[in-house]
Amino acid sequence: MSATPTPIVTRFAPSPTGYLHIGGARTALFNWLLARGGPEGSKFLLRIEDTDRARQNDDAASAILEGLRWLGLDWDGEPVSQHSRQARHAEVAQALLEKGGAYKCWLAGEDLEAAKARAREANERFTSPYRDGAPGEGPYSVRLKAPLQGDTVIEDAVQGEVRFPNAALDDVVLLRSDGTPTYMLAVVADDHDMGVTHIVRGDDHLTNAARQKHIYEAMGWGTPLFAHVPLIHGQDGKKLSKRHGALGVEAYADEGFLPDGLFNALLKLGWSHGDDEVITRAQALEWFSLGGIGKAPGRLDPDKMRNLNAHHLQALSDEAFVERALPFLGDVTDAQTAMLLRAAPFLKPRCQLLADAKDAAGFLLAERPLQITGKAEKPLRKEGATEALRLVHDDLSSAQDWSAAALDLRLQSLAETHGLTFGQVGPPVRAALTGGNPSPSLGETLHALGRDEALPRLADRL
Repeated sequence: MSATPTPIVTRFAPSPTGYLHIGGARTALFNWLLARGGPEGSKFLLRIEDTDRARQNDDAASAILEGLRWLGLDWDGEPVSQHSRQARHAEVAQALLEKGGAYKCWLAGEDLEAAKARAREANERFTSPYRDGAPGEGPYSVRLKAPLQGDTVIEDAVQGEVRFPNAALDDVVLLRSDGTPTYMLAVVADDHDMGVTHIVRGDDHLTNAARQKHIYEAMGWGTPLFAHVPLIHGQDGKKLSKRHGALGVEAYADEGFLPDGLFNALLKLGWSHGDDEVITRAQALEWFSLGGIGKAPGRLDPDKMRNLNAHHLQALSDEAFVERALPFLGDVTDAQTAMLLRAAPFLKPRCQLLADAKDAAGFLLAERPLQITGKAEKPLRKEGATEALRLVHDDLSSAQDWSAAALDLRLQSLAETHGLTFGQVGPPVRAALTGGNPSPSLGETLHALGRDEALPRLADRL
């Protein structure tokens, strides 16, 4: 009988000092996919690393949660506040002291800086004289008693075997002299108590993994599986920054990305499944594994991101497209909403982002009488334009079938019946209907506008 698969427990642990940036969102996505695609009982947990009270920003913490919700990354249970667990962190530090895995250090201030400087000058590891020396007096910090020789080996699910010479890893402070925990202690205590089995995070934390492994081992705890993901770079190969167009999730939403579109774009930043590019949420849940994460940094390509979003946008139903596009269109009447629904099949292929709908639907949203000037007015000034408009207006007034295909055929037949080329009929009709705004075929344009809007627009030019 095969053993029941062990549930996977992952976590996303942002610091609430800014909004949910693109790198953090990708980390959250990978953790979410690993847990949601894992065996029954798997969990995706959320922890707010708010121990740095000077940098704490409640608005930023709320924005991070909102960004996760918008992306559709739900979490299990309530978010854990790291700050609220300080008593537990101090308890673990005390346990380490009792186990001999940590020691009290009275070195501080100028004396500490001088000792570190001497170690640097001698190209030696800094080691506190209190590690094995006589105790001091007054306030003290608690330092990890890390191994001095050999290597610390991390079997990383992305990076492979990574070795760190212990001579290069100093005895990190676990508890400051004021009793507050450091990041290194808090993270290990929290991950252990939360039952985290897989730690998926940026490879800028790889050195931290070695130090954190020492804490796990000193406490006699099992070490989670580490997976350190290469950071995202710009197209120039340099570390991602705002100059590369790196934005917070809310900024991408404001640009008109769909949650599924940004989800897909984030997924492709460093992870792959064969040659698949357009990937649905269901496919991602089925296919995702840590083995698909590459060792090379993902590169942020705004054009590719918009192209992926376009595929997801075109997959929307007409009703969903209009509903999501409306916030980008300003005040829209019920009649215009009806036009947008009729036009949706023609509008979706013209949009990469929801914000593009404003230009794509400009011909629908223009108010009568249309202001037609410059080049847009040129077809209306040509000889015979008014007569062509009158023929079209009169003929369409009796049209029963107002479908795009039927209207296209009717216009072509009208031109042939009156001995006109379509070049004599089409341009003035398009100008009168759209005011020079980009539009699909004339049949599609007429169908989208509807009889009650199209005929009056033509009549305005007679």
